[in-house]
Amino acid sequence: MDTRFVRNAALTAAIAGFISLGAAAQSGMGSDQSSTSSASAGQSGSSQLSPSDKTFIKKAAEGGMAEVELGKLAAEKGSSEEVKKFGQRMVEDHSKANDQLKQVASSKGVEVPADLNAKDKATKARLSKLSGEQFDKAYMSDMVKDHQQDVAEFRKESKMAKDPEVKSFASQTLPVIED
Repeated sequence: MDTRFVRNAALTAAIAGFISLGAAAQSGMGSDQSSTSSASAGQSGSSQLSPSDKTFIKKAAEGGMAEVELGKLAAEKGSSEEVKKFGQRMVEDHSKANDQLKQVASSKGVEVPADLNAKDKATKARLSKLSGEQFDKAYMSDMVKDHQQDVAEFRKESKMAKDPEVKSFASQTLPVIED
């Protein structure tokens, strides 16, 4: 019984951390959209972007799209109310970030993927087959692992991006992901 309590406590702590991530995203991401939009008005064309900036945009778009799709799945299949709420928060927050990123990509002439990549499709298929506590645990585990990777990529891009608009997007989004 003690190990189940510890697992549930760890899951609850992870969920609480991610829920605060969503709250930070709601308060932080929308406020800078106007500056992002106005900055993009003066720049266009992907020829201005370095290959690493283009790669970051595409990977961030893929990841954001996956977060939305998996969040929808969690909102539907989650067994705990916390996981369902977290899934819905991921849908809302990542949809906002995805919209911001699409504006940046469009202003730079970078086409973002319209569908999940093979890895994310496989993750969705795997999670779709789970239910109850198994689903909750697997989903949250994937979210923790994915966000750790995202932090590393966004941190690097926030320091190393050549394009100021891409750098700004990464810098603004990083604290939300880190949270």
